[in-house]
Amino acid sequence: MPKRYTKIATTTTDTGRRYKFNAVYPDIPATENDIYVVATAGDRLDTLAQQYYGDSTLWWIISAANSNINKASLIPTPGEQIRIPANKQEVIGLFNELNLTR
Repeated sequence: MPKRYTKIATTTTDTGRRYKFNAVYPDIPATENDIYVVATAGDRLDTLAQQYYGDSTLWWIISAANSNINKASLIPTPGEQIRIPANKQEVIGLFNELNLTR
């Protein structure tokens, strides 16, 4: 299970089945320190996350920060501008705050 789901609340039905709530992703405000790249053929969000954050599992931060990216794919369209939020810890904190308080 991806690390981001470890703090997502669970619920149990009357029959004893356990379910995790759906994750809620934060709106990520742009900052002057964000990095902007133009996608090229072969780019993927997980490889960009590895390159800029040192952790490929943080691809969801890049996805959440870019409304223009197809949410059903890790592959951005070549030529598309992609914002890479500079402060990954702040975004992870926003994610945890949103999902711990539901």
